[in-house]
Amino acid sequence: MARIQLRDLCGARSGDKGDISDLSLFADDEAAYEAIVREVTAERVKAHFGELVRGEVERYEARNVLALKFVMHEALGGGAPRSLRSDNLGKTHGASLLRMEIDVPDEVAATARRRARPPRP
Repeated sequence: MARIQLRDLCGARSGDKGDISDLSLFADDEAAYEAIVREVTAERVKAHFGELVRGEVERYEARNVLALKFVMHEALGGGAPRSLRSDNLGKTHGASLLRMEIDVPDEVAATARRRARPPRP
């Protein structure tokens, strides 16, 4: 097994409405999708964001597009007009989640398209 960041396996899109942030992870291939389905649970996403997400986190699978969607309630400090946070928009949550580390089989890590590779000699 190898430990890598989600950004090595997928891209993310995120947005917000009121005090709800939603984000989606889009895996690069089937192997990456299977790894994120297994490792990226609603509980782990909630733990990753810590106190920023005070409400429930829901996860939805969209296998046809190799995606996971997360809806995070009470995630924006009350929403843009009510929050005292300097950056309270859900658009930043996607980039933050891509930093989460997960364990994947060695062959998945070896073929991760986005993973930085050392320069060849």
